[in-house]
Amino acid sequence: MRDLFPNRWWTALWLSSLSLLAALPFVANDYVVGIGLSVLMWLALTQSWCLLSKMTGYVSLGHVVFYGLGAYGVVITWQQIPLPLAILGAGVLAALLAALVGLPVLRVRGPYFVILTFGLAELVKYTITWAESASGMASRILFGAPDLEVIYFSMFALAVLAVAMLTWVGSSRFGHGLRSLRENEEAAETLGVPVVRYKLIAFVLGAAIPGMVGGVMALRSTYFVVGQVFDPMISVTVIAMAILGGGDNARGPLLGVLFLSLLSELLWANAPLLYMVILGLVLIVFVLVLPQGIMGVLERKKTPSAKIPHDAAHASSKQGGAP
Repeated sequence: MRDLFPNRWWTALWLSSLSLLAALPFVANDYVVGIGLSVLMWLALTQSWCLLSKMTGYVSLGHVVFYGLGAYGVVITWQQIPLPLAILGAGVLAALLAALVGLPVLRVRGPYFVILTFGLAELVKYTITWAESASGMASRILFGAPDLEVIYFSMFALAVLAVAMLTWVGSSRFGHGLRSLRENEEAAETLGVPVVRYKLIAFVLGAAIPGMVGGVMALRSTYFVVGQVFDPMISVTVIAMAILGGGDNARGPLLGVLFLSLLSELLWANAPLLYMVILGLVLIVFVLVLPQGIMGVLERKKTPSAKIPHDAAHASSKQGGAP
């Protein structure tokens, strides 16, 4: 819990954010509730992405594959099994995919891992596209979807679960082991860290949440198209939010999600034609000027560089100069 609430400022931010998001359906119209739903979705996705990529340094560009697979799982089981079971099943389906491909995928790292995860997402996307076309189902419509409030609070629960999971992992022995892989994987293995097992567990845990998130968001759109739920921009947006937030704990993604979500809404409303241009410039500035993200700026302000008092320095110089 100390990682989540290190001081009063963070306690106030977390409590105010959660209170506002929890009360939103009761005090706001559907448009504002939709914005809140989007914030919760990105928060859950970014927190789950950080579980592997931020903590180990294995940057995944294929997070969308679990989101899309979860959405597809809920769609094909719609009105055939109870909805809570379908959403849980979406998380299990995504986790099973991660477990199946984890060992071969996690053998590579650096740019090769980035390319491989992107290729995996595209492979699953076009496999499902082919299967849907072969069955004559170019798209699917979900009739009788639950109310917006039900979808909203389902996503709220998933966001809280993702935050709790990353917080628990970050403060556990398992989390310290994951950080050691980021610093020096060979040295960590030499010291007895079970590298393969730790990476696979983090990969599977980080896949379950987006699977369930995708299942819930499929109910929101009620119109399923494979290309939409497997859109690579979902992965890119998650990475952008994690970079903007900085850090490898639950606080960084929160800042990145709030900043980019509010900025996106502002740009869409006032400069829709320049939206991607301005967003790209913001990311470039953060990468070049603030590589540690918003968290890095806050931590630098919290721990200013120590200065030697003038009197102490003067006394020291006199003692050093004395015969």
